[in-house]
Amino acid sequence: MNYKIGVIKGDGIGPEIVTEAMKVLDKVAETYHHKFNYTQLLMGGCSIDANGVPLTEETIQACKDSDAVLMGSIGGNTTTSPWYKLPANLRPEAGLLKLRKSLGLFANLRPCVLYPELRQACTLREDISIQGFDMLIMRELTGGLYFGERRTEEVDGVMTAVDTLSYNENEIRRIAVKAFEVAMKRRKKVTSVDKANVLDSSRLWRKVVEDVAKEYPEVTLEHALVDSTAMQIVKNPAHFDVMVTENMFGDILSDEAAMVTGSLGMLPSASLNETKFGLYEPSGGSAPDIAGKNIANPIAAILSGAMLLRYSLDLQEEADAVEHAVQKVLQEGFRTGDIMSDGCKQVSCSEMGSLIAERI
Repeated sequence: MNYKIGVIKGDGIGPEIVTEAMKVLDKVAETYHHKFNYTQLLMGGCSIDANGVPLTEETIQACKDSDAVLMGSIGGNTTTSPWYKLPANLRPEAGLLKLRKSLGLFANLRPCVLYPELRQACTLREDISIQGFDMLIMRELTGGLYFGERRTEEVDGVMTAVDTLSYNENEIRRIAVKAFEVAMKRRKKVTSVDKANVLDSSRLWRKVVEDVAKEYPEVTLEHALVDSTAMQIVKNPAHFDVMVTENMFGDILSDEAAMVTGSLGMLPSASLNETKFGLYEPSGGSAPDIAGKNIANPIAAILSGAMLLRYSLDLQEEADAVEHAVQKVLQEGFRTGDIMSDGCKQVSCSEMGSLIAERI
């Protein structure tokens, strides 16, 4: 089969880790007799440098013409980079927000798994990490505070900023349906996270999620407040299966959950629309301080490639092969610096990509 994949390598370590993910995908194509046709695209700081804007209409259209998009990381050092002296709508992250909206990417899936081989890298106490955990955080991606009306103005002589958090029932329903559908393929439990004791938007969220739950009687639904959930992630992460929440809560909680695995460099993500199209990227940032040193961990980008195979291309066996190859390399004791522990062999970014590709 032939597939069209848009590739946004991005900024910082993005080009390095995406190159390794493509190396692994190429080995998948060779082994399983597929052909991946890549279209190289610019977004973020590199697009600002080349085009004056973080995202062009041409890039948006090229993404729409693809079966899926594989992306690295965007942005740079917010203190020193000239990109962050630009107006907010011209900074690298504005391109990502616009792309998500333009492609209708309303569901962000972030699996957070603690591999047995990496328990030493886990930041939690041993009596917690020994239990392991495998949660999937589903974050609503195109609504809420990040996309609501905003303004900064002088009111009665005082500068005042306003950000609007808005959700309608259709936006909530579609992300809830995705969460329950995924839960049916896992351990059949959904934790809906909100702040219903304070926010009207959360009270509507809870009502709609409860309505959706009636259509999935096999799935257990529980509600949790966001502050309690933040504590439970570090106290008992094994409690969670599928977590569904709104945009800002999901942004914060998914990074917290990612960190307790030991490294953001281990965790992939998928952003899906109502079709099979998706944007796939590692959960971590652009890490400009280590860019170009060939020391970044490419596993999150490689696992994002596995999610691309599974969710957008329906290549389940191929996705399993990538995930098994990653686990095999870890079992054999190979590590990048961020997950290094005693008795293991430290390898570079490109070496890690090659090791995983060789085991497909």
